Order: sequence, then C-alpha cells, then structure tokens
Amino acid sequence: MSPAVTIVLIVVVLLVLAAIVLGVRAARRRKLQQTFGPEYDRVVADAGSRSDAEKELLERTKRHAQLELKPLSPESRAKYAAAWEEVQIRFVDDPKEAVETADELVTKLIAERGYPTGDYDERLANLSVEHAATLEHYRSAHDISRRSKDNEAGTEDQRQALVHYRALFADLLGEDPVGRTGTTSATRGPASPASPVSPAAPASPPATSPADSSAATSSPASRTPAQRSAPEDETTTDAPGRTVTDTEDTATDSGVARSRPDATSR
Repeated sequence: MSPAVTIVLIVVVLLVLAAIVLGVRAARRRKLQQTFGPEYDRVVADAGSRSDAEKELLERTKRHAQLELKPLSPESRAKYAAAWEEVQIRFVDDPKEAVETADELVTKLIAERGYPTGDYDERLANLSVEHAATLEHYRSAHDISRRSKDNEAGTEDQRQALVHYRALFADLLGEDPVGRTGTTSATRGPASPASPVSPAAPASPPATSPADSSAATSSPASRTPAQRSAPEDETTTDAPGRTVTDTEDTATDSGVARSRPDATSR
C-alpha cells in the first residue's frame, strides 16, 4: 500500500470518528434540552460554557437516578389537596402566614416524593430533572416568600407567590389541588399568565328550563299587541273568583322552589 493511500485512509477514518463524536454530542444535547427545557438555557448562561453546563446537567441526571422516588397514594393526594385548600382560605385573613405555610407544605411534599430537602439549591437541581417546567415558579415563589418574611412583599406579591407555589405543588401532586377539592374562586387569586394551572372558570348561570321559557313568554308584559288581544289558553278555575292558566306552576332550582311569573287574575 502506497503512502498516499495510507494517508487517505487515515484521513477518512478520522473524519468518520469526528462525525460519530459530533453525532453523539448532538444527540446528547437534544436529549438534555428535551429533559431540562428552559433550565438548559439557564444553566448554560450561568456556566458561561455549553460544555460545562452539559456536564452539570449530566451530573444532575446521575444523582437523580440514584434517588428512591415514590408516587403518592390516593390518600396522600387527598390529604395534600385538602391542606392546600386550607392555605388558600387562610390567605384571606393572613397572606403572610399563608405564604409561609405554602412554602412548608411544598417542602413537605417534596420530601414525601423522595427528594432531599436539606439545601435549597440541591432541591432545585434534583427537581430540575423531572419538574423543569415548573422550576421557575418555585424560584419566584421562594424569592417572594423570603421577602415576605422580611416584610418587604405586598399582598399582591404574596398572592403571586401562592400562584407560583401552586404550579409546582400541582406538578408534584400529579393533579390540580384546587380542581380536586372544588375550592371556590372567592378564596383563591387568579393565576398569572405564565402559570400552567388556570383557575376554575366562573360558574355558569342556571340553565333555563323549557317550562321557564313557556312561563316567561306567556306573561302579558312579554306578548305582542296581537297576542295580548287574543283570548287566554285553556283556563281553569280552582277557587271562586280565581282563574289559573295552564302555564302556572313551580320549578325547582338547586333544591329551592321558584314560582313562575304571575299569570293569574283574581
């Protein structure tokens, strides 16, 4: 084999190896971006180097794999959902205490899922592997909670803290605690635009039954002049001097009786 052929073969092998290495790095980068989402860009910005950031994220993945995480039982989910409802009710009278309780409740839930809770930064790193989508909510809530303890946060800030805590709380719980317990909108603030958990929609007005529509259209005030001049339909007399139309009845709305529009003449 001539030296020229040998050189060409070496170059080809090196190019193939380089392509393989680049392909592996690209695949690893895509996987990290899919796993960590916006947390990937944040770590890259903090590390100042993409390679250093990816090493950090790979280390987080390895540490996370060693954790003994466990799902919550239905009883535990119900317990935490009820506790969250109490936090939101307490917010009405004492926003500062409600924020502190929410922070404690979230930390307790993190521990019950199997995550270490000793250090805040360690908590963030461990949660980022499976809960990166709501990690920024946790950061914002924690920051407001710290300022609230120092009396540097207003009521609106404290309400936003509860919204942020609720996002992570629902992610860890596996369901929206408000939707589970049926808490009324009067005891909870609306979610911020960035929050993935939207508040319950306002209650729809009671549906009008066919009988309601019939009674409404049969009242004299709602008829056209031609209809008012027409004779009444099928009237009967149930007492001396009292005429009852066929549209007079009662309806029940949520267990409370409701009289029909007055279509009687005495």
